[in-house]
Amino acid sequence: MLYHLLYPLRESFSVFNVFKYITFRSVYAGLTAMIISILMGVFFIKLLSKHQIGETIREIGPESHRSKEGTPTMGGILILAATFISVLLWGNLLNQYIWVLLLSMLSFGLLGLTDDYIKVILKKKDGINVSLKLMIQAAIGLCIALYVVFLDADRSAYATYLEVPFFKNVVPDLGLFYILFIVLVIVGASNAVNLTDGLDGLAIGPIIVATFSFMILTYVTGHIKFSDYLNIQYIGSVGELSVFCGALIGAGLGFLWFNSYPAQIFMGDVGSLAMGGALGTLAVLSKHELLLVIVGGLFVIEALSVILQVSYFKISGGKRIFKMAPLHHHFEKKGWSEPKVTIRFWIVAVILALLSLSTLKIR
Repeated sequence: MLYHLLYPLRESFSVFNVFKYITFRSVYAGLTAMIISILMGVFFIKLLSKHQIGETIREIGPESHRSKEGTPTMGGILILAATFISVLLWGNLLNQYIWVLLLSMLSFGLLGLTDDYIKVILKKKDGINVSLKLMIQAAIGLCIALYVVFLDADRSAYATYLEVPFFKNVVPDLGLFYILFIVLVIVGASNAVNLTDGLDGLAIGPIIVATFSFMILTYVTGHIKFSDYLNIQYIGSVGELSVFCGALIGAGLGFLWFNSYPAQIFMGDVGSLAMGGALGTLAVLSKHELLLVIVGGLFVIEALSVILQVSYFKISGGKRIFKMAPLHHHFEKKGWSEPKVTIRFWIVAVILALLSLSTLKIR
């Protein structure tokens, strides 16, 4: 709203000309979201504590997690609220991609909120049936895929083409299979982040790092000179998504203020599913779907550890690859302290993010 209210005043007051710059609005979207997240967090934690809306720790989890029982959860609501308010203030609300991304995040957030409500309020540990949850996630992904392929005028000429990292002229056309591919990317990202959310600050750190990477990726994709220089597909409207990324980074930092060890609040499924869905949607809208595997490599590793563990357990008749899955619990079982696991996983996330950005030149 600030963009639409103040930018038109530039002809009378030149100072308002700064609102045309995506970089300016991205920075202030981040600062705004961080302030909102911190201010809301103080009251939200008290509210959740008052109504005894706290985390239930699984019996099969590490013994050290018993002390976390009752810690307020559903803190993802803070992140969503701060991000939405900040984007509405600083974003160009005429931009189609902003609304696609906000609706994607909201849809996954509502699914996560419903799951949290069933588990925390109704005290049903399993939450939403897994098959039903996957079907709903796939339906959200399908809506985004259909929009991108059939309704997005900005990329109609190459809607189903796929960019391959490290290769300059490898751009395969997947045809209608691209729709299924988009669904897999978005659903996979949402669930991978959800699986990573198991230690204080573990998920939100890599989310901030990955979102920062996409803030750069969306900016250069939406900048005609940079995209031409880097030989990536130019999509003009995508640049505005940098403002969303800035807001999500700020909201994440504000949440980390309370989620750092020892956590005062957990994000819950409402946060992890929503932010995973947002990262997947960012990758699709900016046409960096395969690069998400590197940008969000930590989430991929965590998800793979669960898949491998479950598969090997069934095939071998009860044997395990890891002491416990997801992978962060394996290292806890090996004796690593929780803060050490978290910080080292953050370091891995930063390394992967830097590697992903290097692919823009290594082609």
